[in-house]
Amino acid sequence: MSFVVLTVGVVVAAILGIPAPLEADRLFGDPVFGLVVLLLSIAAVLPIVFGTAALVQRRRPGTLSSVEGRLRWGWLARCLGVAVVALVLGQAAQVLTFMATGEEYGDVFGWAGWQAFLPALVVIVLLVPFQAATEEYLFRGWLIQAAGVHLRDPVWAVVGGAVLFTLLHGYTGAGSVDVFVFGVVVGWLTVRTGGLEAAIGLHVINNVVAFGLSAAAGQLEKSLQQGAVPWQALAGTVVQLGVYTFGVLYLAKKRSIRTVSQ
Repeated sequence: MSFVVLTVGVVVAAILGIPAPLEADRLFGDPVFGLVVLLLSIAAVLPIVFGTAALVQRRRPGTLSSVEGRLRWGWLARCLGVAVVALVLGQAAQVLTFMATGEEYGDVFGWAGWQAFLPALVVIVLLVPFQAATEEYLFRGWLIQAAGVHLRDPVWAVVGGAVLFTLLHGYTGAGSVDVFVFGVVVGWLTVRTGGLEAAIGLHVINNVVAFGLSAAAGQLEKSLQQGAVPWQALAGTVVQLGVYTFGVLYLAKKRSIRTVSQ
């Protein structure tokens, strides 16, 4: 699917006169167009996930969303709110860690101007939710259910999904640890809350802010290149995931979120 979308992207780029070097660190000359192709190449997998559930497994695609057979929009909205708070605290912890270790962090919060930021912001707001949701439906929805049917303990499905999730990213070192821990936490929350809402909420906010900060700093092209990540970023990850996990579990218990299908 990624190959199909990339091929279409090359054709469209040729029509629009956008350079397409198709190099490992730079697919297209326009970073905003490159972001569109990247996000669509992932989001386009979602119909395949739904189709597999409906046509192969003979069940309603909604059963991938939660134990209620649908996406619980009210619960998702609350998870998004918790994700915002967790991300702010995580970013603060990351900045403090950079300051404590004497590392530079100023370029993370740069400003390139509205002319460069607005086009990227529109793409981010419109497409990132579909990209993030697709990854959750694949790794925390379909995969955990498909493997969990044959396993006594869902932890193996959660860890296995996190491993595959990590391998499909291009990060190294601390970046790989970050992605793996993220996958384990959202997978565990999926099981504990009986649905994908917690995973989708955190993933959407995390990616929107990550791409948004890069676009605001004029470094959108750099954000498309996965690789090494400073170890200081793990401090922010620990705080963000810790706050989010506590908040989601607290609200799930308070609101009696159903975790088992009837």
